[in-house]
Amino acid sequence: MQVIYILYQYLIALPILMVLTILTAIITIICFPWKNAWWLHSVQAVWARCFCYLLFIPVRVSGKEHVMKGQSYVFVSNHQSMYDVFAIYGWLPSVFKWLMKAEIRKIPFVGTACKMAGHIYIDRRHAKSAIESLDEVKKALTGGVSTVIFPEGTRTKTGEMGGFKRGAFQIAAELNLPIIPISLTGCWQVLKPCAKYITRHSIQMHIGEPIMLHELEGQDAITYVQNKVKEGMQV
Repeated sequence: MQVIYILYQYLIALPILMVLTILTAIITIICFPWKNAWWLHSVQAVWARCFCYLLFIPVRVSGKEHVMKGQSYVFVSNHQSMYDVFAIYGWLPSVFKWLMKAEIRKIPFVGTACKMAGHIYIDRRHAKSAIESLDEVKKALTGGVSTVIFPEGTRTKTGEMGGFKRGAFQIAAELNLPIIPISLTGCWQVLKPCAKYITRHSIQMHIGEPIMLHELEGQDAITYVQNKVKEGMQV
């Protein structure tokens, strides 16, 4: 069965997904004046869901009730694999902008579409560029638009969650916005580092309760949110 599934990926699913990716990128580029519109975000969400539907990967989501429409948030998530993007993009009930690696800009169609959609590239190799990217994020968080950040900075290589960097917490503190932890499990099993094909496995995404940093009463914000993400991974 695994051989059949691998052949299905390469011969059927991936060619369809490539076409859908190009079409979604074109729609996003053409419709960039409406980059914050729910309907355009919904088109992009359908594209992301197709990466799970066409490869028969079930996604279970809990905690959607913690996200209020019209409220801006700083979402922070653990980063297990590329499939984190499809799970969050497909099922997070919020219009948001990714803070993403500068290397993605080089991907044909996708790089341009992400820029037109208002997603923000960050080059961590240069401190000045990273600071400017954080400033862009702050300007984007208006009118109920949120941001999603992987504070580990990169995908895990072992399946274990790494330490969080401070960027997301600086944004939330300066703009007085709530942080919502997102806990992902199963994405690591679906697509491990250097894997040449997808492995069928269910994905669970838990959306935690909003956290206002000024209410933590002296607790270390990074450690507190890290623990909330870990707790959500057990739900």
